[in-house]
Amino acid sequence: QVQLVESGGGLVQAGGSLRLSCAASGRTFSTVNMGWFRQAPGKERVFVAAISWRGGTTYSAYYADSVKGRFTISRDNAKNTVYLQMNNLKPEDTAVYYCAAHCSTTGCPYSGYDYWGQGTQVTVSS
Repeated sequence: QVQLVESGGGLVQAGGSLRLSCAASGRTFSTVNMGWFRQAPGKERVFVAAISWRGGTTYSAYYADSVKGRFTISRDNAKNTVYLQMNNLKPEDTAVYYCAAHCSTTGCPYSGYDYWGQGTQVTVSS
């Protein structure tokens, strides 16, 4: 079992920045694939970013086209935490952001996660 707790959401003006955090507990963190998803009102939850273990201390990052160049995913294994740094935020980034952990399906790292946090609201005003 993995427990995930997100934090760092809030209200920000367009062009501003926020950093989301996701604290994980319950199993060995350093080898667990971690992802961020978001769900806007009336829309489906979609992939935002992921960071996947490639062996040793090597990780790969993946991003949705809509956030490339603006968002950065990172992790601190000593703190069992994954981050999403969001810069140059736009009103269309407004959504509930969810942290996800452990995917092992063929869709990984873009889908197929087993554990989810409760979500944190991000609102970007124009």
